[in-house]
Parts: sequence; C-alpha cells; structure tokens
Amino acid sequence: MTSEHSIPPQYLIDQMPDWRVNHRINSALPGYVIISSIADTNSLADLPAEALASMGTVFAKVQHALSDVLGAERVYIGRYGHSPGYPIHFHAIPIYSWVEELFWKDDRYRMLERFAHGPGETPTDGAELTLFVWREFCERPDPPPVSGPSVAESISMLRQAIQF
Repeated sequence: MTSEHSIPPQYLIDQMPDWRVNHRINSALPGYVIISSIADTNSLADLPAEALASMGTVFAKVQHALSDVLGAERVYIGRYGHSPGYPIHFHAIPIYSWVEELFWKDDRYRMLERFAHGPGETPTDGAELTLFVWREFCERPDPPPVSGPSVAESISMLRQAIQF
C-alpha cells in the first residue's frame, strides 16, 4: 500500500504477517471493517501461499467478532476495491437489525423494487443493503444515528475480539 493510503492508528484493529484489519476510515457504521493484504498485489492469484492459507481464518475471526461481539445479524464480505495504490482488500459489512429498519423506513430505497422481475426469495438482499450502507453511512455528510456502540467503541471491542 502506498504511503498516501496508510491507515491512521486509531482505525487499526490488528495485523498479522499477511493481513491487516482496520475499520473503514470514512464509515459512520460501527464495525465496517476492511481486510487488506500486506502483499503489494491486487490479485488473489499473486498472493503468497501463506496469505491464501490464512485468509479463511482472518475472514472467520472478523465475521465471528462482528456477529457475536457487535451483534450483526448478517455480515457481507466482498471484494469491491479497484482504486489504484491499494493492495487487494475485502469489505466486511455488518448489517444490524437497526440498519435494516432504517433501510425500510427510507422511501428513496423503495425505488429498487422497480428493478426486480417478480418476487425475490427475501424482501431485500445484500446488494441493496450494501448500497444503503455505502450511501448513508460512508458518503453522506450527516449519516443516520447509530444504535449501539459508536465507531470508536466498536474498534475497541473488535481489538479485543480479533487478535492474531
């Protein structure tokens, strides 16, 4: 990772030889975590064997902490980043019951129902809730109120739960 993209220490949760876990810097959603490769590559195919071998353990620890410590009902882990200068990284997005309630109360997001062709398996899905989190908690200058621990409190709790 280039120095222009370094992680401020207050957001760092833990690090091991191949992976770094930090709270997403521009997220007002407590527990929105980024899992980044230490290797300077943006391709899974180019990761060292040790990093590939430990990746599942890192993902499992993060999911466990977000679910069991912070109380997320769902945890979405995905690779979205394509900004230059960042190594391969994954977003771990906690969906709390209060986040989903906010989603359903916001009439703007009912527009998404127009894109569906017939009823889905569930009333909403991970793509819609991820969009909601990005727009409302990462991009808005005045994000919705948080129910539960703050970002700083969640980082402290995650530091206790995620130790490599």
